[in-house]
Parts: sequence; C-alpha cells; structure tokens
Amino acid sequence: MPDTRDSFETSKWLPISFVAINIGLLYVIYMMFHCLPLLADKATAGRAVLDIMFFNSLTFMIVLSFIRACTTHPGSIPSKDDGDTTWEYKQPGIFSSAKSISSMLGLGLNEVKKSGERRHCKWCAKYKPDRAHHCRACRTCILKMDHHCPWIGSCVGFKNHKFFFLTLFYSTIATNMIVWTMLGSVENAVDNTVSFFSMFMLIFGETLASFLGLVVTVFFVFHIWLMLKATTTIEFCEKSMKRTWDTSVYNRGYYGNLCAVLGDNPLLWLWPGSPPSGNGINFSQTENSNLLKYMEGGRGMKKKKASKNKTRGNAGTGEYPGSDASLVQSNGGPESPLSSTISLTSQKGKSTDSARNTVEV
Repeated sequence: MPDTRDSFETSKWLPISFVAINIGLLYVIYMMFHCLPLLADKATAGRAVLDIMFFNSLTFMIVLSFIRACTTHPGSIPSKDDGDTTWEYKQPGIFSSAKSISSMLGLGLNEVKKSGERRHCKWCAKYKPDRAHHCRACRTCILKMDHHCPWIGSCVGFKNHKFFFLTLFYSTIATNMIVWTMLGSVENAVDNTVSFFSMFMLIFGETLASFLGLVVTVFFVFHIWLMLKATTTIEFCEKSMKRTWDTSVYNRGYYGNLCAVLGDNPLLWLWPGSPPSGNGINFSQTENSNLLKYMEGGRGMKKKKASKNKTRGNAGTGEYPGSDASLVQSNGGPESPLSSTISLTSQKGKSTDSARNTVEV
C-alpha cells in the first residue's frame, strides 16, 4: 500500500513546478520576442534597455520571494520537545472552566470556545493560540494561518506571509508590465510580415500574461484589503459575517497592520527578508476582545436580570457594598466563574447573618 505522505510530498511539487514553468515561459517570451527585437533597432534601443533592466529586476524579486515563501515554514505551536508545555492539551476536570479562563487571561488570549474554554486541536493534542488553525494538508496547526496555498506547497502563516504577499506584489507588476509594454510588439507582428512562430509566441505570451495578470491583481488587491483590516482569509470567510466577531481585536491601525505583515522597518517592506517581529502566538488585545465579551455578556439573560436587580438596590445579587463581588464589578472587571463563586459565598454569608438576627429577636 503506497504511503499517503510520500504521495502528498510528490503531488505538492506539481503546482510549484507549474508556477516555475509559467515564470520561465513568460520571461523567455518577453526577452526573446519583445526586448531583443527592440534592442536591435536603434530607434527603440533606449526603451529596450529600460525594459530589460526593470523586467529582470522584477523577475529576480519574484523568484526570490517565491523561494522564500516555499521554503519558509509558516510557524507551528511550540511543543514539549521545545521545552514549552504551555500548549499541551490536558483533559478538562473539576473547576476546569475557571482555571481555563484564568489561564487564558495570563496568556492574553482573545479567541475561546462557546463554552468559554481554551480552543484545542484534537489532531495535534495542543491548545490553539489566537488565529491558529489546523491544516489537514500540512497535518499540523499553523500560527496565524491565512490559508493553505498549493502554489507554494504549504500554508500561508505568520512566518511566510510577507514572502507570499511580496510574490503577489511583484507578480502583479510584472504581468501588467508584460501586457502593456508588449502590446505594441503583438500589433506589429500581426500587421507586418513576421514569422508565424514569432507571432504565435507573442500572442500566446500576451494572452497568458493577461489572464495571469487579471487573476493575480484581483487576489493581490484582496490581500491588501485583508492586511489593512488586520484579518486573514480564514477569519474573513468564517467569522466576518458573524455579529460576535470583532476584527478590532487585532487592528493596530493602518501603519501597525502593515508592520504586522511586512516587518517593523518600512525601508525593508519590499525586500523578501526582515520578517515581522513577534512569535505568532501573542497578539495585541483590546477592551472589546471576545474573551471579555464572553465573560461580561456570555449569559445575556442573567445580564438583563442583573440590570433590573440594580434598580432594586442589588437585591438577591450578593453584591452588597464592600463585598468582593461588588468590588470586582465596580472596578470594571468582567464577571467570571471565579467572581460568581465569590458572589454566591457572600450571599450565603449574608443569609446566615440574617437568620441569626431573627433568632436573637
């Protein structure tokens, strides 16, 4: 029986080879059938030199960015082999909800399950950091996973997102350059007596560049929008339509969002190096994070009842002045299972004192 892992490793090179062939084919067509004929003519030699210099620079950046995107691991969750047991999954036990929430607060997590517990991967047996997802093709959890891209044979994640973005950026410029600068050579080949092979290659190259340019440009514009919104493709597809999802949790402003993908130094944004700082695990959180929203308003009915009880002097809530629960709420802290336990304890203590006073009377 053939090993599925070996077949996967073999099949993943097919899309990569297809991209490499298209890059090489467009390069040969543009240089051989457009630039060299222009260079041979003294009237257009100056333009040919500029086209050759600019196009070769773009091709170099495309190849370098593409290689970095393919060879850079997108990032995985730390394991116990690395000496970090923070993300090793543990079976839930008694008081697991309270411990889970306190643990999430310590780790600065924003994304939780509907039950309020930490997200975990049943295949990797690990807790998931924010924005991490399991990829079945890669058979592992990816940090800040954007999507699985077969064209680079891997996922687009925290560590290779910049290289993937730059590949789209330079490919968009190169394909559009081919379309608009080679259009004159195509018209000249159709109108004048040029060999059939040259005419075929020019028309084929123009058609291929137009199709790829359209697809890559649309995809590139979409990823610019995602980057400025501080969101990923997965978050856009799965959560953007939900009212409970707040994209501002990771939004650091336009400049901050650019730095989160392209790196901290603006002078190196267009160079396929100098990746963004951070570990892909901890992200900035705001007061409107989903974790706080869960803890404050996870029980909508109880929240409404609490607001009604406040108009009655907080009767039946256990939040008498000076109690621990009252201090938690007055300080703007969210209601958690821990504070609920304190509230119940305080309420029982108050009921006991009332009973003693009744007996004494």
